Amino acid sequence: MSIITNINKVFDHRIRLGIMSILMVNEYADFNMLKELLGATDGNLASHTKALEKAEYIKVEKQFIGRKPNTRYSTTKLGEAEFKKHINALEKLINKQ
Repeated sequence: MSIITNINKVFDHRIRLGIMSILMVNEYADFNMLKELLGATDGNLASHTKALEKAEYIKVEKQFIGRKPNTRYSTTKLGEAEFKKHINALEKLINKQ
């Protein structure tokens, strides 16, 4: 087995890595929170959340708070498991184990 076998291509981009990192330590995060923490544009963030949703690593919940639309994200069980595998693979690569 290669040292990079469990490195997941879905998490290659820093925005996706950031989204998953935020969601792993928070029950959920809304679009504006992710945008502010990651310094991403609306379009950039939307495309990366869509890619993670397509991979079934995050789930999207759309609602209204008062009259304002609100989109919030959380990890799925699959997303949590795959992200943990990815981080473990990176740690092994860094430590060369």
